[in-house]
Amino acid sequence: MGQRSGVGVLDKAVCILESSATGASLAELVQRSGLPRATAHRLAQALEVHGLLTRDVDGRWHPGRRLGEFAAAAPDPLLRVAVSVLATLRDTTGESAQLYRRRGDHRVCIAASERSSGLRDTVPVGSALSIVAGSGAQVLLAWETPAEVLPLLPRARFSARTLAEVRRRGWAQSVGEREPGVASVSAPVRDRLGRVIAAVSVSGPIDRLSRSPGRLYAPAVLGAARRLCDLA
Repeated sequence: MGQRSGVGVLDKAVCILESSATGASLAELVQRSGLPRATAHRLAQALEVHGLLTRDVDGRWHPGRRLGEFAAAAPDPLLRVAVSVLATLRDTTGESAQLYRRRGDHRVCIAASERSSGLRDTVPVGSALSIVAGSGAQVLLAWETPAEVLPLLPRARFSARTLAEVRRRGWAQSVGEREPGVASVSAPVRDRLGRVIAAVSVSGPIDRLSRSPGRLYAPAVLGAARRLCDLA
């Protein structure tokens, strides 16, 4: 279990939410949370009633849409400047642009600017995506401490070596990692102390972005990240 508030049932419920971030069967919830099976099942069912968890057709637990709604409603200083920066990035690249913040073991899209026509990768604002797949996830983890990253790597679609490469060059790319047929490029947004607080991305079909999307769009995404850092 992560941080403790001293309110036992709340700490256990948060633990269940974190354990379900990348999808989990009941057995996996028990294993990841360390809670008794009956307790994990009872809390998961209660969280489902409130829309904080949901189950897929295979009965696996996932973060519910209400989590994304809560995150989207919270005040965020980046949102003040994100709309114009993402629109410029979309127009420069011709692809959909997104801004993500990390929320525990997932990442939430807090702003987006969609390509107006044609085939595109649509990520609605408020969507909670995996923290272990995609270039946005790579960026949000690359500068985290080993204690934060190592427990996630067994489930990740990328390796520690990939994260080291992201740190070296300053941006990330993925091809079919989060979703088949989709490629993306992401860069870190930093606060005034240099800490990574968000990831800005462009994404679209591999047919347009190619299997080396960073070669096409890393400069534009890095430029958007710098503008967000300067204006936020």
